Amino acid sequence: MDRKNWIKKKTRLKNKLRKSNSLHRLVIFRSNKHIYGQVLDVEKGTIVLSSSSNHNELTKGKTLDKSNKTEASKIVAKSLSEKMKKSKITSITFDRNGYIYHGRIKAFADELRANGINF
Repeated sequence: MDRKNWIKKKTRLKNKLRKSNSLHRLVIFRSNKHIYGQVLDVEKGTIVLSSSSNHNELTKGKTLDKSNKTEASKIVAKSLSEKMKKSKITSITFDRNGYIYHGRIKAFADELRANGINF
């Protein structure tokens, strides 16, 4: 998929998400090596919480190579869900940022659901 089509898809999804009534939005960004998740406050437009596979505290002694990217996304989702529970955020809108709901994105979402986050 080339970049122009990805941007079109991303803007279509953003317009649909603006119509939702949720107070918080979880935005996912996926690079070739890492995955990032940010919880945004929709009303204020600020980042409330974030977590990524780039943080040293999550990868203590583990090296995240290409064969382990799905597991890394599960670890990031688990740490983000724990932060969300501490902040008493249980309901979000899931913004997959134009990525296909497959692989690392699906593993991220499934881990969030398993830890009690509703979307």
